[in-house]
Amino acid sequence: MIIFKDTITGDEIISDSYDMTEVDGVAYEVDCAMITEGAVQVDTGANASAEEEEEGLEDTAVKVNNVINSFRLAQTSFDKKSYLTYLKGYMKAIKAELKDAGKPEEDIKDFETKAQKFAKKIISNFKDYEFYTGESGNPDGMAVLLNYREDGTTPYVTVWKHGLKAEKV
Repeated sequence: MIIFKDTITGDEIISDSYDMTEVDGVAYEVDCAMITEGAVQVDTGANASAEEEEEGLEDTAVKVNNVINSFRLAQTSFDKKSYLTYLKGYMKAIKAELKDAGKPEEDIKDFETKAQKFAKKIISNFKDYEFYTGESGNPDGMAVLLNYREDGTTPYVTVWKHGLKAEKV
């Protein structure tokens, strides 16, 4: 399995166990699912006595997003202005990471061009997104975007491709 970590914080963001689709050469979209966690029912095979009051266990079942829950992502919030400020700094940091990794200048320019176009898509639909940080909560790291498909019920996350480093586990 390959775990993709945030290049800035080292937080685990996603893994190849989820279907990752590359979008516009600059991001990955990963479909999520809402799963139920908790509330384990244990059947001991015993019959409850009619006279005994049934001992009710607290129902702790919770619906959670499998990706958000698995990677312990924490919800954060932005208004449009603060997100643009964050994104400007984040893209600058990713560009520096690409330079440090010895990427050719044309690759870096290609990243910048595609990232600007993709950022415009995000901003044009800003109200549709929820934002998450990695487990460390480091504000300099990647902000994972959560949105829903056209059906309104299927969640998916969007992560910046160039902000990830793959680690084989």
